[in-house]
Amino acid sequence: QVQLVESGGGWVQPGGSLNISCAASGIIFNIYTMGWFRQAPGKQRELVAAITSGRSTNYADSVKGRFTISRDNAKNTVYLRMNSLKPEDTAVYYCGADHPRLQGGYDYWGQGTQVTVSS
Repeated sequence: QVQLVESGGGWVQPGGSLNISCAASGIIFNIYTMGWFRQAPGKQRELVAAITSGRSTNYADSVKGRFTISRDNAKNTVYLRMNSLKPEDTAVYYCGADHPRLQGGYDYWGQGTQVTVSS
């Protein structure tokens, strides 16, 4: 069975930092593009960051310079380091896995981890 399990979410004050991770199983992890998405109540789910098998990265404009995505293929894990957090970063953060030769969106999703930024 394919599973993506996020962890590391929680509460942090504005300006603070938080690291979240997503551990994958049941896929050939190293060939997949991995992405972090987020969704706040009443808002559209948006791509936050993605990293390819070749470690090329893309970031949403709203997080550029503040967030860093990385992956450890030996651990089948993708990470998101979030710095200088803002209240508008509050959302459920989901990881997804996208096979490079299959179109139609991301193929697998995790259940999400809550990130809350408030004072």
